[in-house]
Amino acid sequence: MKIEATLRGVDLADVPVWARRCEEVGLDGIWTTETNTDGFFPLVLAAEHTSHVDVGTDIALTFSRSPLHLAHAAWDLNRLSGGRFYLGLGSQVRAHVERRFSSDYERPVARMRDAIGAIRAIWAAWHKQTPLDYRGEFYNHTLMPPAFCPPPCESGPPRIGLAGVRGRMTELAGEVADVFLGHPIQTPLFLREYALPAIERGLDRAGRQRSDIEVGLALFTATTEQERERIRQRVAFYASTPQYRHLLELHGWDDLADTLHQLSRSGGWDEMASKVSDEVLETIAVCGNSADEVAAETGRRFSGLADRVNLHAGAHSDLDEWAEFPAAFSRALA
Repeated sequence: MKIEATLRGVDLADVPVWARRCEEVGLDGIWTTETNTDGFFPLVLAAEHTSHVDVGTDIALTFSRSPLHLAHAAWDLNRLSGGRFYLGLGSQVRAHVERRFSSDYERPVARMRDAIGAIRAIWAAWHKQTPLDYRGEFYNHTLMPPAFCPPPCESGPPRIGLAGVRGRMTELAGEVADVFLGHPIQTPLFLREYALPAIERGLDRAGRQRSDIEVGLALFTATTEQERERIRQRVAFYASTPQYRHLLELHGWDDLADTLHQLSRSGGWDEMASKVSDEVLETIAVCGNSADEVAAETGRRFSGLADRVNLHAGAHSDLDEWAEFPAAFSRALA
């Protein structure tokens, strides 16, 4: 099982230090989010200042960009990193795509399928030096003069990850992605009863095997009270969105979903974290007094369910404390 970290909210100037430290302590990958910053810029620095860890977006918003823009950014980062880059894609939710990015959201699963098809067609044209002729339902790419083709990438096209929360997008990951990127609002029950069966349906539909896709687990972890409270705030924020309601219902937390959603609509953002009980927090996040305790509990919960574990490191995380995690996970998952 690969142990990785997502750098969230880390200032660009600090990314080289973070990236080098992640590699030095033995992490297998570095991912970036796209919340209050662009997801690609930090990875330019991370790729430049590391030599062997994977680097990837978790996630890059798809519908607010052209497939050609995504194809270029991923190709450049894959060349810079020597083939270590993963283009992790995600749809976001309708309100953000339409109202924050002023982009189209209709039929997100079909649109995502088409976007991935377009990106791969563009890469194939560059890699094989053949004419580009992609004609899809939402995207058409039929012009690629030689002067506009990037230099070749010796390692070939990047790999694609796809984030899914609801069933149909998760199924699509099983059909077309190299990695399924799980959301940190998840539990072992949710993986076993909802996400993994959806991935299997997608694999079956495409005639693929389980070995054709890696399952990535995003994980909130806390070893201090401050980290617990920061995670409580993030759980409250995510759980206020109807997109995640099915997970709450699976655990019988329907009332919490209603309460948090109403507070988000009335502007009660400061009240939301207090509604997330310790039971909810500790079911979603893995909490312990040390890296060894967190690693042991992660192994107990998720052994056999995931191929990659992505630990979410916030801007306030202690680099020295993070140094303990790779060795702790190695001991716990050996």
